[in-house]
Amino acid sequence: MVFPIDSAFPAFERLRAALYPLDAVPVTSPWNLEELADLLPHAAPLREAVVLLGVVPRAQGPQVLLTRRTDSLREHAGQVSFPGGRVDDSDAGPVAAAVREASEEIGLAPAQARPLGFLDPLVTITGFRVLPVVATLAIDFVPVPNPDEVAEVFEIDLDFLLHPDHLERIALDWRGRTRQVLQYRSAPQAPQQRIWGVTASILFNLRERLASVALEASR
Repeated sequence: MVFPIDSAFPAFERLRAALYPLDAVPVTSPWNLEELADLLPHAAPLREAVVLLGVVPRAQGPQVLLTRRTDSLREHAGQVSFPGGRVDDSDAGPVAAAVREASEEIGLAPAQARPLGFLDPLVTITGFRVLPVVATLAIDFVPVPNPDEVAEVFEIDLDFLLHPDHLERIALDWRGRTRQVLQYRSAPQAPQQRIWGVTASILFNLRERLASVALEASR
């Protein structure tokens, strides 16, 4: 596996500083629970899930690996997402679950990922409490999409995704109240991909945590 030396990519140290450490799995309520609480089934507990937010250290700058789900899936069909899914009882923890899901969906081997930490958990309208695991990926990793789950795999520049001007809020009137849906403007590297909803919210959370760390460092 090929990983550049850490000093060549100081962005990864900033990423690590913005995350919950690997030995401190966040147990807090989803940060967006208030926004979606009235849409969730009241009788059913939230189901635990994970996603792997993989960052690839390319020469032109860190890239975020994303997938587009196949159109035949029962949930979130055709949407841009991170590799991920439910946490199984057999998983050794959320990191193991995220790497397992990435292996099943895009052929990622455990040795090809270096976990950095966790973002804040969030909730989906399908009743999942999703914990994002952030990891660096080996630059020689070649995705092998599972056609039953993944239609394609692509990368987007991390700086593009973190720029405030590239993320917009769309107001929707749904079930008696106005709600905000996050959506990215068209990315130059993948102009046909719509990055919105849960995926955009996870990236927004990453941006906010990075901004918070930068603000603390400037004081």
